Amino acid sequence: MIEKLTLTDLQLIIRDSLYIALPEMYWVIAEISEIKENSSGHCYLELIEKHPDENNVRAKVKAIIWSNRYRFIKSLFENITGESIKEGLKVLVKAKIEYHEIYGLSLVITDIDPAFTVGELAMKRQQIIHRLEQEGVITMNKEIDLPYAPQRIAVISSKNAAGYTDFIKQLKGNSFGYTFYTALFDSAMQGSDLENDIINALNKIGDNSDLFDLVVIIRGGGSQSDLSWFDNYNIAYHITQFPLPVITGIGHDKDMSVTDLVANKALKTPTATAEFIIVCLSDAENHIYEMWQSIREISVQYTSGAGLVLTNHASRLTAAAKSYSQTKMYSIESLLISLKNKTLNYTNLKNSKLNVLEVSLNILNPDNVLKRGYTITSQNGKIIKSKANLREDDVIDTRFSDGTAKSKVIG
Repeated sequence: MIEKLTLTDLQLIIRDSLYIALPEMYWVIAEISEIKENSSGHCYLELIEKHPDENNVRAKVKAIIWSNRYRFIKSLFENITGESIKEGLKVLVKAKIEYHEIYGLSLVITDIDPAFTVGELAMKRQQIIHRLEQEGVITMNKEIDLPYAPQRIAVISSKNAAGYTDFIKQLKGNSFGYTFYTALFDSAMQGSDLENDIINALNKIGDNSDLFDLVVIIRGGGSQSDLSWFDNYNIAYHITQFPLPVITGIGHDKDMSVTDLVANKALKTPTATAEFIIVCLSDAENHIYEMWQSIREISVQYTSGAGLVLTNHASRLTAAAKSYSQTKMYSIESLLISLKNKTLNYTNLKNSKLNVLEVSLNILNPDNVLKRGYTITSQNGKIIKSKANLREDDVIDTRFSDGTAKSKVIG
């Protein structure tokens, strides 16, 4: 007879068997799908492995980093990678198997290799750039000409971001007194919502592209890890296909994100972005002023050198015009009489033709045709012009002058 066990006994057997079979520490490659720090400083994670298509999960396990170890791992990882430990990162962790009779199987992480993540991020970034190059779209937004005098600006930013405030202050407080019209499309500027928010904002602007001259994507300064959210293929591709020039001012002095690379113009800060737009308008104003100066100078030179000639020409032209107008007055009166007669004859002729056409149309009117004994056959509202269009058992409608009848084709 099989020995009866309590659930606790069975769980303990499973735990001891795992510890005996898998006593070592293991280096494991996985992606972080969930991460949470609790009040005591412990870090709880969910690790997954995806299929190559990056959609379906093929393996999943819970993990924990105890607080005393997590503080060290977090600090070292952020200093080396410039990234925080967050969802979506691919990591190489050192862990041991843990099995608890209530909480089940998990991994206890004792170390994370930052060099592995740095390599993964760099490789992912290069893969995105290479894909955009292969598709031949990476420079498409750069090929759009900047507007001559940009004043209508669509802004993609967080409404609470200091960078947005700096941008608006710089733009609307310009020393030239230029007027700019801005519309904010509120978006997360970091985190997992960033991709959807920016793409949705671009779609809304694109639906009303005739209302704007250009688009700016701005945020304030931040850590290197904040920049990595902009190394995103979907955001970059949307920018390459966008009908308006896109300018970025994401706030990083050293590195450029993939979003910066595909933008029409990449600037370091929101303030620099505003200043660039102001300079564009100033250049346009200067160009217009230079053209006005040139026209004025040419006009002055011409009029001062040709004043006497113009006076003589004016006198002769006045006299000639007076003589010409008197001569032509008689011709005009004669032409008016002739025009009235021809117009009346033409109108009568066209009225006769219209009467003939009206009679013809009445003859061809379907209602009149039906009254003469003809019928119109249709099926599902479509007129049947040939028996080849019908099949046995088809139901057809026959229209007479005084109503319709349904029939069934029997042969």
